[in-house]
Amino acid sequence: MNAATPMLAARGLRVRLGLREVIPCLDLALPAGRWTSVVGPNGAGKSTLLRALAGLLPARAVQGQVLLQGRPLAGWPARDRARALAWLGQMETGGDELSVFDVAMLGRMPHQRWLAAPSAADHAAVEQALRSTQAWEWRERPLGELSGGERQRVLLARALAVQAPLLLMDEPLANLDPPHQADWLQAMRALVVQGTTVVSVLHELSAALQADDLLIVADGRVRHQGPCADAATHRALEAVFDHRIQVRSLDGQWLAVPRLDVAAAPL
Repeated sequence: MNAATPMLAARGLRVRLGLREVIPCLDLALPAGRWTSVVGPNGAGKSTLLRALAGLLPARAVQGQVLLQGRPLAGWPARDRARALAWLGQMETGGDELSVFDVAMLGRMPHQRWLAAPSAADHAAVEQALRSTQAWEWRERPLGELSGGERQRVLLARALAVQAPLLLMDEPLANLDPPHQADWLQAMRALVVQGTTVVSVLHELSAALQADDLLIVADGRVRHQGPCADAATHRALEAVFDHRIQVRSLDGQWLAVPRLDVAAAPL
């Protein structure tokens, strides 16, 4: 892949789910080796966009083209795509009877031959992923015995175990308490330092502002894309939330805080 080629791009992307056109027409390019957070109001189309970029929507629902490393996503062989793109979705279920270690090992399937036993490299990748999410100590416990936050950390480990150059995550902070949210932020920064491209849909705006770039979405359209540190990005973020939040700096970090000097919206 050429250094100037986006890791992930969309051209003329349209998504219709049932009778609703969720994404009317969208073009974007997500740079390699950076962390982009996707934010926007409820119903903006963020999760639908991420699933379309991951190739997880029915073909009949999607028009336009998604490009992975400059190549049409639809033309990638399934195993190659599974090695290049790791996914963590919302509220994923299944495998409750499997041990934590075996769940994380599922992330290594794209690297394994049919019916082959996991290799030493597979075991090393899974251990690294579980340790990075502080889940190694539970490796022998069934997934079904874990709390929601613990389960989320194991599912993140499964995605990390793929060791893909691109990681897409939809609401990865769900059920995580503040200390483990902080751990997650550090893990994302470490991945980017290693060259991984990270794309995350987040409701937690202050966490989203720790990324390299924000992709601000509303009504299925890109309203702004730019570095998290830029004043233009802050203005666009405040505007898309009707100026009910404000972006402020605290100890060198950007935070999104509620504005208390505006009339409350009806619940």
